[in-house]
Amino acid sequence: MKLGEGVEAAIHCAAMLAGVEGAATLPASAMAEAFGLSPSYLLKHLNALTAADILESVPGPSGGYRLARPAERITLLDIVLAVEGPQPAFRCGEIRQRGPVKLDPSVYAKPCGINMAMQRAEKAYRAALAAERLSGIVADFMSGADPRAVAASCAFVGRHQRPQKSSQA
Repeated sequence: MKLGEGVEAAIHCAAMLAGVEGAATLPASAMAEAFGLSPSYLLKHLNALTAADILESVPGPSGGYRLARPAERITLLDIVLAVEGPQPAFRCGEIRQRGPVKLDPSVYAKPCGINMAMQRAEKAYRAALAAERLSGIVADFMSGADPRAVAASCAFVGRHQRPQKSSQA
């Protein structure tokens, strides 16, 4: 199975946004710069994450993106489904019922064993992604990555985050 590069970009951006303080945001352009991506390419994926209520988009000159809910409540499955869509990776076309040896449909009353096996694999794959929380990925990075990478990432977020004014006065 091959997931698109957009999934990787979406997960990295969500992890980066987990480091944003309070109601602050990060502009899409900064995230695109951080990962060497085209801003228009990244915007497509950020919009998908926003539509899925994973990210929140704040408009205006000091706007940007932030997580729409705590990182503990965002799974890798949430992100993958937002970017790739809900369709399973394997879609059975019932090709066993085509071709020159096609038989009466009653011969195929029993479900295709290949499709059933692929559905079991899809279920296991999705369960594994659902068990992985964004907060765990960030915690693993913070505690296990090279301290230089942690420091550089934190400094980048610190330089580019945009504080938001409180709406309460």
